Amino acid sequence: MCSYFGIDTSNYTTSAAIYYKDGLVKKTSKLLSLKAGSVGLRQSEVVFQHVKRLPEVINDTIDITANLPKAIGVSSRPRDQVGSYMPCFNVGVSTAKSISCVLKIPYYEFSHQAGHIVAALYSVGRLDLLKKSFFAFHISGGTTEALLVEPCDKTVIKTQIVGKTLDLTAGQLIDRVGSTISLSFPAGRNLELLAKKCKENFKIVPCVKGTDCCLSGVQNLCEKMRKEKKDREQISKFCLDYIAFTIDKMCFNILNKYGQKPLLFAGGVMANSMIREYMLKKYDAIFAKPDFSSDNAAGIAVLTAIKEGAI
Repeated sequence: MCSYFGIDTSNYTTSAAIYYKDGLVKKTSKLLSLKAGSVGLRQSEVVFQHVKRLPEVINDTIDITANLPKAIGVSSRPRDQVGSYMPCFNVGVSTAKSISCVLKIPYYEFSHQAGHIVAALYSVGRLDLLKKSFFAFHISGGTTEALLVEPCDKTVIKTQIVGKTLDLTAGQLIDRVGSTISLSFPAGRNLELLAKKCKENFKIVPCVKGTDCCLSGVQNLCEKMRKEKKDREQISKFCLDYIAFTIDKMCFNILNKYGQKPLLFAGGVMANSMIREYMLKKYDAIFAKPDFSSDNAAGIAVLTAIKEGAI
């Protein structure tokens, strides 16, 4: 069976995936290891962990002796914008190039962000949107951006930032608030579990400037709540509610400014069921399935198959 291989070595996860021509994707992802109390890793440590983990992840994903891939793709940069760069992606690039050379198969580079968008669309059977113009919110540990996505012959899709955070990303906020209330990194899942226990409704006025937002003030407010001996459940819900209200306001302003288009939400933060339910009550939006929201190589494998004309 024809297959197409994808690799992604992000700031948080080592991942690989294979797309089969019958439409199925197999993917393997492993979170990077952090010391207790840490809220991130230096790039040198990220690179070191990827070098150690990537061979194992690839081995768990594909048996090359049984099914040689027809082409290989890799995320080589965080975004499609000029100058976008992080050293961690070099590990995937060097490995993918080596596999391409040994197997004599085509090699393609994409952005990590494009992989997120396409993985989200694949997960809900909406790859048809790749032929149209739509808005994609990419909300994760490293990114909080709203993008205008349009078809592109060279890279399948091209993106233009139409809204963004001016300070912290939503994922950074969640992890910092999580650290404040003694949650392990990454804090998203445990913060959500705590938040669901709180029934309080907070009066929130998000800091949104046009189509951009600011989130650093929320960290200060949550730290103040902690000093005031507020419950961890209250702090968690306030944090997640603030993010949901912020995304809502950004979305409203973007649609008013640029016109009505389909809405897609992707990225690890958007696996949060509370934020997803809040947004679905207000918008006819598309959300990635939770297991395709966090960093993974599925979108890269699908993009590779598209470049090869298999989709």
